Amino acid sequence: MNVLFKDERFAHYNAACFRKDLIAGITVGIVAIPLGMAFAIASGVKPEYGLYTTIIAGFLVALFGGSRYQVAGPTGAFIPILLAIVLQYGYDDLLIAGLLAGIFLVIMSYLGVSQLIQFVPRSVTIGFTAGIAVIIFTGQIGNFFGLEDVEKYEFFHQNMMELARQFHTYNWYSIGIALLGLAVILILPKIAPRLPLLLVALIIPTIVSIVLFPGKLETIGTAFGGIPNNLPPFRLPDITLDKILVLWKPALIIAALGAIESLLSAVVADEMTQGKKHDSKRELFGQGIANIVTPLFGGIPATGAIARTATNIRSGAVSPVSSVIQSVFVLLFLLLFAPYASYIPLAAMAPILMHVAWNMSARKTFAHIASVRSGDALVLWVTFLLTIFINLTTAVQIGILLAAFFFLKKMTGELETVKATLSEVEKVEFQASTNVVHKYVVSGPIFFGTAVRFEDTFPQWMEDDVDTIIVDMAQVSVIDATGEAALSSLIEEAKKNDIRLVFKKVKIEQRALFKKSGLYDAIGRDNFFMSTN
Repeated sequence: MNVLFKDERFAHYNAACFRKDLIAGITVGIVAIPLGMAFAIASGVKPEYGLYTTIIAGFLVALFGGSRYQVAGPTGAFIPILLAIVLQYGYDDLLIAGLLAGIFLVIMSYLGVSQLIQFVPRSVTIGFTAGIAVIIFTGQIGNFFGLEDVEKYEFFHQNMMELARQFHTYNWYSIGIALLGLAVILILPKIAPRLPLLLVALIIPTIVSIVLFPGKLETIGTAFGGIPNNLPPFRLPDITLDKILVLWKPALIIAALGAIESLLSAVVADEMTQGKKHDSKRELFGQGIANIVTPLFGGIPATGAIARTATNIRSGAVSPVSSVIQSVFVLLFLLLFAPYASYIPLAAMAPILMHVAWNMSARKTFAHIASVRSGDALVLWVTFLLTIFINLTTAVQIGILLAAFFFLKKMTGELETVKATLSEVEKVEFQASTNVVHKYVVSGPIFFGTAVRFEDTFPQWMEDDVDTIIVDMAQVSVIDATGEAALSSLIEEAKKNDIRLVFKKVKIEQRALFKKSGLYDAIGRDNFFMSTN
């Protein structure tokens, strides 16, 4: 796959481009620091693992990916999946799942799976995205109110019951800090839109908690023991055949979700810049390399981050160098300032993640699809509720199957067979004084969902001592193997009744299919007509 390494993203790069990328990279890095820590904590792992992911994945996707502007790192979409893996298998097995997901992504890039992502219905993606947003938002209630001894469970209803049981342990200091952070998030964009919102929303509550009531609420330091100011050493996870057999399914879900989110982010970048389009195969390859390498340094699965990519573009980025600079900036923060991050209250993290969940919920789109009485609305609600109450894997599988069912039902209803009037040319060509000629126009797909219905019309065609039947195929969109078998039945019925079948305006690709199957010879070359004349 030489195309993966044929890089035109750095063509005509100069000092002016570097200055723009430098500003954009630092800006994105400022946004990525609080998000990296917050997403890691919400996923059930230590905050530094989110920073490791931001540094390594951001750097590798910039080099090996297929977009000029993509910024990769930990994202909110992964939180429910990663938390479930951590709760069920532990952090070490999460690393193995992440590495396997990276391998799957590389395989996907070679198999051209990027083209299949477009077949995931929008009602499914909006449904599980909104469901993930609900999980993230409710998952921060405990930190927002400073609840103590809250255990994490696999299922949503169990976590809600646990919050209700422990709600009497609320901490007024935590509530105050969380409300302060929320106020900063809501007010700052109106009075100082140029300031880095999430970082300021983290710094101000932290300073207030240190100055006014130190030791009164849980912090990163008390919960996780602080953040080391160095990258962890290279360590190969303990991979065994038994673990691969157990973890390949969650790893495949991570890969599939990562592919969807990365390609969606790349498409958003294309739309924002109206410039050169991304290379989807190369993008999946880059994401795969990043997810293979990141676990070797303790990082969690990563994907293209839509919000950070958009921030990168708005900040003036012109090439992947901006994402490299972002990684270097976060690395410098880790090396120089990581010990100070131990003073950050978990209550200050809560409104940041709630803000992320609110933004990713796609409220307007969800409401629009839900308001339309159609199969899409049902698919949306089923995917949404299953994501919340069961898991993302089940939700996506059932959502896609349900969407496919409604699609097939719709396609089945689109087949029409209408008796038509002969044109003057057809009368001259086929209708002698003693001949009875009928013409039928077939519209829509002839496939396994419509074949039986199509065959049910044949007896009507054979009535009235007809001598010749003209079948106009101009509006037939699809013919599959079952549809071909139905046409073969039509030919047999016509032969039994000594009726000539004439096929008009059969598409070139459909005639090629007939030739391969032998149907062309059964019909006869003289019985194919491209047009009325």
